[in-house]
Amino acid sequence: MFTHAEIWRGIDRLAAYAETSPSGLARRAGLDATTFNPSKRTSADGSKPRWPSTESLSKALAAANLDFLGFAALVRDRLPRASALRSMDLADPVCSNAFGRDGLPEGSGWTHVPFPDFPLKTAFALKVPDDRLEPVYRAGDRLIIDRTQAVRCGDRVMIQVRNAQLSAHILHEQGVQQICLKPLPGNGPLQRISLQSIVWMARIIWASQ
Repeated sequence: MFTHAEIWRGIDRLAAYAETSPSGLARRAGLDATTFNPSKRTSADGSKPRWPSTESLSKALAAANLDFLGFAALVRDRLPRASALRSMDLADPVCSNAFGRDGLPEGSGWTHVPFPDFPLKTAFALKVPDDRLEPVYRAGDRLIIDRTQAVRCGDRVMIQVRNAQLSAHILHEQGVQQICLKPLPGNGPLQRISLQSIVWMARIIWASQ
């Protein structure tokens, strides 16, 4: 059982988890902006505790892309913000436009997935939707990518080229004007790409399978 104070502390942490304020979380959930304000947590005279409704809590969890078990972990301080990664499906139509020129996630299309004890706050996850990267990665795998990691020949990389979808490769050669890529799943022809056409390239540092 959670106490009144723990539930409201959990909502504050849920808002921080969703990278917004309690009022911002309420608006995102389609609720009145004052739903989670401190003034709504007790009666007007402060003598009686007020609890959030199950409906408002459910909508807030949906808006933050977190289930109740994740919320319970937030209440117990077992899911710190650094232990969640932003995540998106590679098949999502907005995926290729969900990054800034620095290759870091931006926009509202991202969800958050629990990822305990992962230290890199700049990392993000891209979910493999189908068999396009087999046999290296399977449908449902999450590729953990970090834009700040140095990329070296032989590394598996995610790359975005202008006017093209994201794609995964092995960096084969890196020159001053172009790079050479090997196909990630199996053998195939090498692909040479001008550096000027690359929006960003980042190293795939791990895969959650």
